[in-house]
Amino acid sequence: MGTKIQTTYREAVKAALREALQNDPKVFLMGEDVGRYGGPYACSKGLLEEFGPERIRDTPLSESTFVGAGIGAALGGMRPIVEVMTVNFSLLSLDQVVNNAATLRHMSGGQFSVPVVVRLATGAGRQLAAQHSHTLEGWYAHIPGIKVLTPATVDDARRMLGAALLEPDPVFIFEHAMLYPMEGEMDETAGPADITRAVVRRPGRDVSLITYGGSLGKTLQAAEELVADGIEAEVLDLRVLRPLDVDSILATVAKTHRAVIIDESWRTGSFAAEISAQIMERGFDHLDCPVQRICSEEVPIPYPKHLEDAALPQPYKIVDAVRRMI
Repeated sequence: MGTKIQTTYREAVKAALREALQNDPKVFLMGEDVGRYGGPYACSKGLLEEFGPERIRDTPLSESTFVGAGIGAALGGMRPIVEVMTVNFSLLSLDQVVNNAATLRHMSGGQFSVPVVVRLATGAGRQLAAQHSHTLEGWYAHIPGIKVLTPATVDDARRMLGAALLEPDPVFIFEHAMLYPMEGEMDETAGPADITRAVVRRPGRDVSLITYGGSLGKTLQAAEELVADGIEAEVLDLRVLRPLDVDSILATVAKTHRAVIIDESWRTGSFAAEISAQIMERGFDHLDCPVQRICSEEVPIPYPKHLEDAALPQPYKIVDAVRRMI
């Protein structure tokens, strides 16, 4: 049995970074404020003093430049971990991601691999208004040539980074910023996570609630509230958006015959739409009623707290959708 401890998501990320730096001299961390400041979310606090400026590198405020440098370092045999402060800033580096990181193995006929890991803080809920509240994991999951991970638990935050560093190709890890202070159980001695499978976080028989990342906690809360109605909801945490574990999605739908997808991205063109399409194409005969989606409202995320809350998926919205369905 492993050694399990209670800690925060933030400390789990830091433990994963420290272990990676200790275990492999080719690993280094680079990004805005990761060094002297200790990271925008304190995930690298103390690592500069422990490992020095060669391995904990503060970068200029130029995402295209330092993501590109990470890709170049990976091509040169290093194992860079690139931190992008918030996911909206990653838009400045999309050329590097789409045209270089994701393509070079294929365009070189397999001669080059790009083993770079990019960590991004994502999501809304912190009153940072429309320019710093994006949920863009679904955009990245659209790109062949990269893996997209969305750790929603403390244990996944700890173990997914180690798994990502074993991959020969680019891996993007989306850490929902609302999760950093969350407490949970972490296995100190377990190895890298399985980054190929979704996980049932709560078994049930009446409806499948399918979600990932920052929406997992809200979905589990909704499932608990539904018990009062005699409804046992199964909660599936996707964990990995690319490659998507469609088999686990089909398995839970075959069990419950109903599906509600909770996705913080905007409804139009959302990742929830892809999941819904997969269910329709491969699991239609299992459905007793149409698939439902709970997504963010089609507006730039507002600044006032009450409006931000109203724009985002919330437990009551999930509960209402399930009650209408059953």
